[in-house]
Amino acid sequence: MDNIIEIKRLSHIYRETDRGIKNISFAVKTGEFIIVAGQNGSGKSTLFRHLNGLLSPTSGDVWIHGKAVSANLAFARQIVGMIFQDADCQIVGQTVFEDAAFGPENLGLSGKEIQKRTTGALKQLGLLHLKDQNPSTLSGGEKRRLAIAGVLTMRPEVIVLDEPFSNLDYQGTQELLSSIIWLHRAGHTIILSTHDLEKALFHASRVIIIHEGRVAADDNPMAIIKEVEKFGIREPCSSKFGMGIVPWSS
Repeated sequence: MDNIIEIKRLSHIYRETDRGIKNISFAVKTGEFIIVAGQNGSGKSTLFRHLNGLLSPTSGDVWIHGKAVSANLAFARQIVGMIFQDADCQIVGQTVFEDAAFGPENLGLSGKEIQKRTTGALKQLGLLHLKDQNPSTLSGGEKRRLAIAGVLTMRPEVIVLDEPFSNLDYQGTQELLSSIIWLHRAGHTIILSTHDLEKALFHASRVIIIHEGRVAADDNPMAIIKEVEKFGIREPCSSKFGMGIVPWSS
C-alpha cells in the first residue's frame, strides 16, 4: 500500500502554555484503520488539525499524496475529511438535507450531482428519513453521523474522527461505530482519536499513542495493548481478563 499521508517532524507549540505536539513523524498507508490514543490534553486534537491545514505548524509539515498541506490547503481538504468532537460546530443547514448538501454546493456542482451525493450519503448513514428535520432536534449520535454524511458528499479518501464516541449513550455509540466500520470497509482510510480503546480497538490495524505531545508508541493492537496503561490509557477489560481483543458490540 502507498502512503497517503506523511507527517514529518511536525511541531506545534502553544506559546501561552508551552504545550502542543513535538517532533511527530509517521506515515499513513491507504486503507489503514488507525487509532490515535492518549490522555485528554496529550495533543491528539492539535495533531489532527494539521492533517487538513486547520492549524499551521511551528515546524515540520504534513504531506498528502506528496503535496505539502501548508501549500495546498484546498487539495488537502478534499482528501482529508474531519469530524470534530463537537458536531454542532459543523452544522450549517436548516434541515438535515441542506446541511449535508453544503459541501458539494460550495464545490459548484450541478443540482443533479448535489442531489445524488447528498441522498446517497444520508442513506448510507441511516439519516435519509430525517432529511427534512432541523438538525438541532437530532440526538448526539445522529448529529455525528450527519457530520460524517456532510464529509462524505465531498468524496474524501481519509476520514479523521476526533473523540467520536465522547458523550454518546450506548445506542448512539453503537450506531456510530457501525457507520465507521462501514466507511472503512467501503475503502476509506480511517484515523480515529480516543482516550478509551475499548470501543474501536478490535477494528483497528494500528495504534499510535501520543503522550505529552510526542509519539510514545506505534504498533499493531496486540503488540501494544499491554503497554497502554503506562501512558494513562485504560487497557480494555477483555485484554485484562485474558480474552484478547474482542468486539465491543455485536
